Amino acid sequence: MKKTILLFSIILGFLSNAQNQDSAISKKIYVKANALFLPIGILNAGIEYQLKDKVTLQADVFISPWKSFAGTYMQVYMAGFEGRYYFKEAFKHWYVGANISGARFIMQKYFFTGNGIAQYTPESPIYDSKDLYQDGYAIIIGATLGYQFQLSERWNMDLYLGAGSAQSLYKGYHKELGIRYDDDGRTWNKSGEWVPYRGGVMISYKL
Repeated sequence: MKKTILLFSIILGFLSNAQNQDSAISKKIYVKANALFLPIGILNAGIEYQLKDKVTLQADVFISPWKSFAGTYMQVYMAGFEGRYYFKEAFKHWYVGANISGARFIMQKYFFTGNGIAQYTPESPIYDSKDLYQDGYAIIIGATLGYQFQLSERWNMDLYLGAGSAQSLYKGYHKELGIRYDDDGRTWNKSGEWVPYRGGVMISYKL
């Protein structure tokens, strides 16, 4: 987590120190949606606003409403902000970003989706891991690397991938029994892990 915060701070410092000529540029706004997720009923959309000649700020949401997808719980509601620095000019070619997001989730973490056993404490019952899911909240801090290019006068394509540290509070449940598998007297579980949590192909339209 400390390394993530340090990386986030470095990128934000880079963004704030970027040189610009505000009076000489016409600031742009793009609305966008992730073309990879729409076909499977997941909404990932955002708006990107130009702050300086090489710096933008993006606000976005990610909504996965699936109570069950291929037998796996996958409800995720996430919103975040990202500062971006473009090496050439805003909305063109390579960029780096620093992102912070908040999430509400009812899902199975990736290491619970396969066959295997799960036992929370030596005294706890042994469960099949694929029958367990997590219900909670997360704060995610990370970085993004991307490339954006122009399709036409008003349309852009944005290719990107981001990863970072997710700090979660959650309760663990058994899908069939409806009971907590982690009931040892505590109200919440805490976890922290490095995860890839952003990525795709955004199709953008200039307003």
